[in-house]
Amino acid sequence: MIETLDTVLAAISRLCMLVASVALVVLIAAFGWLVFGRYVLNATPTWVEQLALLLVCYIAFLGAAAGVRDNTHLGVTLFRDMLPVTAQKVLIIAIDFILAAFGLVMLIAGMELMEFGWNTMLPMLDIPETFRTLAITSCGALVSLFAGCRALSRILQFQTGDWHLPVEPES
Repeated sequence: MIETLDTVLAAISRLCMLVASVALVVLIAAFGWLVFGRYVLNATPTWVEQLALLLVCYIAFLGAAAGVRDNTHLGVTLFRDMLPVTAQKVLIIAIDFILAAFGLVMLIAGMELMEFGWNTMLPMLDIPETFRTLAITSCGALVSLFAGCRALSRILQFQTGDWHLPVEPES
């Protein structure tokens, strides 16, 4: 069951990275159009700035969620590494639960922002502000899902003795 869940979560993480990558390509194309419009057509497309702000939100938040899943987020392991192995494992599980709780707070706050911004339109794009805060909400849900499932999986593996400490990449 853990392998199936891990496969599903990996697919969701890949989808996050795909959406973020497509958003990055659209962002680059939009800025290309901005430069072309400003310097060749002498008519600056004013919507590019608002679209860029929207896309950067999705790129950053979906990338962050995938980073939590892939365990590539920033982490300081100095103090953890000084602990005995069993204490390290307990601390890693606690950190996963803290990350899951943080994601849950992001989800709840993001939902409140989405509700608040539904009647406010983004200038130049004429879409609700909610589309910008959807990035925060989806990131919170994904971080909570990824970190929570990883914590539960590690608890099961810790109990059976199948879990070993993650190896940190060398700099």
